[in-house]
Amino acid sequence: MDFEQIVFEIIVHAGNARSDAFEALASAREGNFNEAYKLIDKVKEELQKAHEIQNNLISLEAEGEHIQPNLLLVHAEDHLMNAILAKDLIIELIHLYEDNQKCMVKK
Repeated sequence: MDFEQIVFEIIVHAGNARSDAFEALASAREGNFNEAYKLIDKVKEELQKAHEIQNNLISLEAEGEHIQPNLLLVHAEDHLMNAILAKDLIIELIHLYEDNQKCMVKK
């Protein structure tokens, strides 16, 4: 696999993670927390795949194989960071929806 294909794999996995994260948020908004957490598990799997690719690139660089940064790599890293941030924030929002629902049931 050439460098561009490797970088696109990061973009694909990060994009899948971000999409699943927002789907999880929508499920939580509807009160379907089991589905929300299943989707969060998928998010974590996609991010793990992206991290593995990223770690392989870092390992190559550490072993002396220079990785020439380019706009595509920067774009991939941007996608990955945004997906991670989305996951973290959406997990917190899911917890808030869940807590809110528990409070409503107590009333």
